[in-house]
Amino acid sequence: MRSPNFAYLLTVAIIVFLTSTSCKKNSGSNTNNPPKTPTGVILTSNATFGNIITDNQGRTLYFFFNDAAAGSSCTGDCLVAWPSFYEDNLTIGTGLTASDFGVITRTDGKKQSTFKGWPLYYFQSDAKPGDVNGDKVANLWAVAKADYTVMVASGQLVGLDGGNYNDQGVAATGASTYLTDPTGRTLYLLTKDSTNTNKFTKSDLSNDPTWPMDQVTGVGSIPSVLDKTQFATITVFGKTQLVCKKRPMYFFGQDNSVKGSTKGVSFPTPGAGIWKVINNNTPSL
Repeated sequence: MRSPNFAYLLTVAIIVFLTSTSCKKNSGSNTNNPPKTPTGVILTSNATFGNIITDNQGRTLYFFFNDAAAGSSCTGDCLVAWPSFYEDNLTIGTGLTASDFGVITRTDGKKQSTFKGWPLYYFQSDAKPGDVNGDKVANLWAVAKADYTVMVASGQLVGLDGGNYNDQGVAATGASTYLTDPTGRTLYLLTKDSTNTNKFTKSDLSNDPTWPMDQVTGVGSIPSVLDKTQFATITVFGKTQLVCKKRPMYFFGQDNSVKGSTKGVSFPTPGAGIWKVINNNTPSL
């Protein structure tokens, strides 16, 4: 006959076994924790786009062409599909420059990180790190890259006279699509120029402050909504100027390097049509 101590010891053994098994399961479940919250940005190699800007978990970030001016224009349902990116005390990966990143306060009071003035977003339909499904959506989004030579903007053109214009310099209300430099400064063409020939800039560059040449070191990345083969460079009095569709590209001095400023569309007089913004509708020379 078994003693009462035997039943007691058997019960203790079973409890110890179950407790041990439970602890092992709990320990193993740590491998199923969700991904860590991103704390920074890095350059990530992509087979289609080369080096793109992602968070430090590898999730792709994007630019929105409607963010032509300062701030973010993505609100409501847009923000559901394109969540804004913001991290406090952002860490910067190799190949990126800390001074290119900034922070804005959105109209909803939340903060958002920017790159060269462009707010950064995720795309809801990117299921995993490395996905780039948001590029070219509605022809208004581009994967974020650090080496774009030009950017695309979409918004109302407002001339030096305060009037609203379209991309032909005609008085009109409504958004126009146009090219900018990587920081959002509007780019223009001069209708009097000829093929790959700058007819405006003087040899002493004395009039360059009025309509500065878009000086570049070469043609880098171009947003995929554009045709990269349409971009090249020319040499003007020892300076390298960017051309698009064989048209030399300029800034307008009175835009004062302000992102989204388009005052040149009504210069020298409204409707003159001498200076125009550049976009996909611009014919080649």
